[in-house]
Amino acid sequence: MPSLPYVVVVDLLIKPEHAEAFLPLILENAASSLAQEPGCLVFDVCQTDDNATKFLLYEVYVDEAAFQRHLKTEHFLYFDRQTAPHVASKAVRTLARLQT
Repeated sequence: MPSLPYVVVVDLLIKPEHAEAFLPLILENAASSLAQEPGCLVFDVCQTDDNATKFLLYEVYVDEAAFQRHLKTEHFLYFDRQTAPHVASKAVRTLARLQT
């Protein structure tokens, strides 16, 4: 049985003084993930209309192994180092997508 696509949903609350600096960093990480990782199928960056400090990331990988590889890429590690001080809170959920 083939593995199901692996979905990662990340809710981020960014410190207000860092919201403007955070945006280009997350957009670059998303673009690099899509361009450089064959296992990354979707990487959507969403921001709430009413609060510029709230972000939701919706990522889809071919399987969990592809997501684990993503966490070790140079562009992700750079993004993580650069943005760690910006993040007030982060919640990560993982799901298996039941259809393709």
